[in-house]
Amino acid sequence: IAAALVAMVVELSLGRSELAAHEPELRRIGEAAAARRRSLVDLAERDAAAYGAVIAARRLGRATDAERSSRRAAIAAATRDATKVPLETAESAAAVLELAAQVAPLGNPNAVSDAGVAAHLAAAAIRGALLNVRINLPYLADDDPLRSDAAARAEEMSAAAGRVEGVAREAVEARIG
Repeated sequence: IAAALVAMVVELSLGRSELAAHEPELRRIGEAAAARRRSLVDLAERDAAAYGAVIAARRLGRATDAERSSRRAAIAAATRDATKVPLETAESAAAVLELAAQVAPLGNPNAVSDAGVAAHLAAAAIRGALLNVRINLPYLADDDPLRSDAAARAEEMSAAAGRVEGVAREAVEARIG
């Protein structure tokens, strides 16, 4: 929704004579927002599949040593995917948040509130995806590099989201008056 709102602000801005100087940048933002929207829809589908794989792996038999071993391997692989996909989602949502912050000071002033809503939604998407990353981390093997890498990246993205959301909010407030 955040990416769609950014694209909408761009569409409501193109062709306005007072914004003509910003048209190339607005077009770039609009194209990037459309691409991110498609990517995020795909990630939502992948996330649902990853969650389904975790559930399926947990339901595998465990009567024999071979079944338990197979189940552990399936759970590990599924949990790894269920950690990677929301991490990618957070990264893509962070790009949308950046786009919202970029369009807020440039776009149609009558749609600046939509840029602000896009920023808030993108920030919420980042935080939500990172919650899903964090809940899965303890289930990754201690020696899995994703465990420490994802934790560090999640912390960085969370802090950056707060900063960029603040920049977008300030731009929106400045234009609203």
